[in-house]
Amino acid sequence: MAGATPACIFCQIAARSSTSTSLLHSDDRVVAFEDINPSALRHYLVIPVEHISTVRNLKRRAEDYSLVSHMLDVGRTLLQRDAPQSKQYRFGFHQPPFNSVNHLHLHCLALPFIPRWKHMKYLSLGPLGGFIEAEKLLDKLKPE
Repeated sequence: MAGATPACIFCQIAARSSTSTSLLHSDDRVVAFEDINPSALRHYLVIPVEHISTVRNLKRRAEDYSLVSHMLDVGRTLLQRDAPQSKQYRFGFHQPPFNSVNHLHLHCLALPFIPRWKHMKYLSLGPLGGFIEAEKLLDKLKPE
């Protein structure tokens, strides 16, 4: 796998090596799986197969815009399939220093948050970072 970091757990999941993680989706660009510490009714992660550390490594270019758009499409499809009863979905990324794993990952949440206090992890902190909604990130990445 090009650009893989052997010590990165998400690279191992994407390569399907030394992990028992069940994949909900897999293609040549991304894989998706359940979060091991869910914060909502359904909580999935969509990660690129290629190792990209964080949202800060993404640039305003067609390939990064396309990747994030594809990640969002996969997440939406999975949640609509698995949690059609949910009245609200959230999709976004933690930004450094608030990301727990240094491999880009889209949080796909079918609300409500469980327990309710977990919503705190998914708030934008403005210039301090925090959580950025996928649509806002796409706006930043859209090529001119």
